[in-house]
Amino acid sequence: MFDKNKTIAWQNPFVVFIAAFICCLLWGSASPAIKSGYALFQIPADDTPSRILFAGVRFMIAGAMVIAFFSAKNRHFFHPKKTSAGYIAVLMCFQTIIQYIFFYMALAHISGVKGSIINAAGTFFSIFLAVFIFRFEKLNIRKVLGSILGFLGVFIIVGGGSETFGHFSIAGDGAMIIAALSSAFAGCFVKKFSSHDDPAALSGWQFLCGGTVMMLIGLAAGGKLQPTGASAIVLIIYMGFISAGAYTIWSILLKYNDVSRITVLGFMNPVLGVLLSALFLNEGAQAFNWLTLLALLLVSAGIGFANASS
Repeated sequence: MFDKNKTIAWQNPFVVFIAAFICCLLWGSASPAIKSGYALFQIPADDTPSRILFAGVRFMIAGAMVIAFFSAKNRHFFHPKKTSAGYIAVLMCFQTIIQYIFFYMALAHISGVKGSIINAAGTFFSIFLAVFIFRFEKLNIRKVLGSILGFLGVFIIVGGGSETFGHFSIAGDGAMIIAALSSAFAGCFVKKFSSHDDPAALSGWQFLCGGTVMMLIGLAAGGKLQPTGASAIVLIIYMGFISAGAYTIWSILLKYNDVSRITVLGFMNPVLGVLLSALFLNEGAQAFNWLTLLALLLVSAGIGFANASS
């Protein structure tokens, strides 16, 4: 009865919307937080080992937060099933290591506004992965037309010809596209694996393991963090919370709902990312020019159209 009630609760439209909004708000703050963190931890754009170390520490904190919270909630140590080791390994590769090595690389070379819009391509990648690779869903005209709109918006930002956005950068634009693709794979894997284990357990442990791997890689390559004060420590703890909170809630939403029903609400992600980048990174001039607004409209409309119920 408990599991049935929990399923009903997580499928309630109001609960789904509020939970998705919180996730998108947290994710939208990630780009400003990361770019601010580069300054607070004195990480130059060309220092790849320190970026990986920075990301690794964040995700170790995120994993520890999830495990500690659910251990306290359940009054016993929160651990995944013994059979879930393979699931955790796959998720830590796609959801943490690959995605965020490229995500952090991208934000060292492009604005938070641009990154927020390009990263939305992950929603459209996830549609085709869910249809052709994982076979969760069937392709229809809405998904095709919505994806065309979305990718057109991404193309405008990447190659629109403006001084701000019209120059494709492998280390910036290319890295963010790879991050988006890895995120799409991760979302589908979460949907698949959550039928075998608690998505919160998978989320927490893949963050902890993936973060540890990234931290060791960064340290081995000579990375270092040089916090400029208490604000740097507060920031990285908040960044851990972004992942701990958002990914855990999103994983639970994916477990109890169709992928499309959840991803349709992802239209809020690029919108909030652009707004928060404008607010905290002083990127208002980029955020509110006609090219950005057109691309944002196409991407958001594409997400909504592709995932709307027939």
